[in-house]
Amino acid sequence: MVFSIERDHMKRGIQTVIVAGIIVAMVLLLSPIFARWWHGPTETPTAPPPVLTVTGQTTIAELIRQTGLELPTLRRALQVPPSTDSAQSLGALGIAPAAAQTRLQRALALRTQEATKNWRKIASKFLLWGIWLTGVVFLLKRRRITPRLRLRLLLLAVAVLVFGIMYGADQSPMGTVKDTLVLWGQHHLLFPPRLIALAVFLLLVILAHKSICGWGCQFGVLQDLLFHLNRDGKSRTGILPQVKLPFAVTNSIRILVVIVTTGLALIWGIDLIEPVNPFTIYNPTHLAITGAVAVGVLLVASLFMYRPWCHLACPFGLLGWLVERFSRQRIRVDYQACVGCGACARACPSMAMQAILHQERVRPDCFACGACVTTCPHQAITFDNQPQMPIPDVTFAPKPAATAITPTDI
Repeated sequence: MVFSIERDHMKRGIQTVIVAGIIVAMVLLLSPIFARWWHGPTETPTAPPPVLTVTGQTTIAELIRQTGLELPTLRRALQVPPSTDSAQSLGALGIAPAAAQTRLQRALALRTQEATKNWRKIASKFLLWGIWLTGVVFLLKRRRITPRLRLRLLLLAVAVLVFGIMYGADQSPMGTVKDTLVLWGQHHLLFPPRLIALAVFLLLVILAHKSICGWGCQFGVLQDLLFHLNRDGKSRTGILPQVKLPFAVTNSIRILVVIVTTGLALIWGIDLIEPVNPFTIYNPTHLAITGAVAVGVLLVASLFMYRPWCHLACPFGLLGWLVERFSRQRIRVDYQACVGCGACARACPSMAMQAILHQERVRPDCFACGACVTTCPHQAITFDNQPQMPIPDVTFAPKPAATAITPTDI
């Protein structure tokens, strides 16, 4: 009998790995097809910026030939009057060559940012995000997201609505933070559309917790899908062993990673994340060996740990974690109905629900997956904007330390 159970468990584990591999292969194969389908600019610069030769005798006309910038754009970049003649030299205009080169490099960097954006695609993606997240929040508030429906919705977000496959790596919550820091470090330049996108993402966190990370971020959803593939039918335990790491450990690593990447970006303009950027899986033609290895490790780890990139390295994950404490819609506990059984904390894929249940001051990221809402046998967990009541005299189940989620009930 024991041998039969172990054999069945091994078979289910192999099936899980196969299905996960099929989904990853689908991402790698279909993403380039949709990238060509858009017929828009590539999301990655394909040519290096021109090398500028600037002296005091260099004329405006010569700079136009070197940079490819139009005359009005060049005038604005050099901060000269609109009536400036193209035959005038920088020396005659009183512009130092070094200052002119810096201004032109900024103008070229801004042109590159604009040239790599397909505004039609980006606008439709944000619109789709709004519709999608509205529907998800509606289901969360009505306790409709069962384990089976969660899997279908996650697969839908990855493979049908295709925030990654169909829409590519850009835009992403992480990219708005990373690219803003790098662009400022390299050129002391801000790209207004990216700042607007970042503001929208943070507004979504305030309105509905980290639902944009939990249900809209293309790589976050892929990690989530792989993790839930490796769960039993009631999403309580792992088919293959899964682990919950202490938030103090994961967040300390994430803070350290973000501090290092931010420092390198702002001081030297070094993009430490890009070589291992996991979102490049949705732009696989630009996936180098280092990136492929990093993505592979993260995807395998996602079967055993909930959202490893989000918890260990994502700069927007850290920023969203700081902002989510101001969220209007969030997980709430009705302590009048709660009996302290701990079912919600056991169903939670991370340590978040344990901290929410005990109203701890420092709480792990909650990605609004809804597992606690549908698992609670007394309907004491809700996702809404009602104020949280203080904890009454309730005896909770023992608080676990870092635990391995094992298939004890198979």
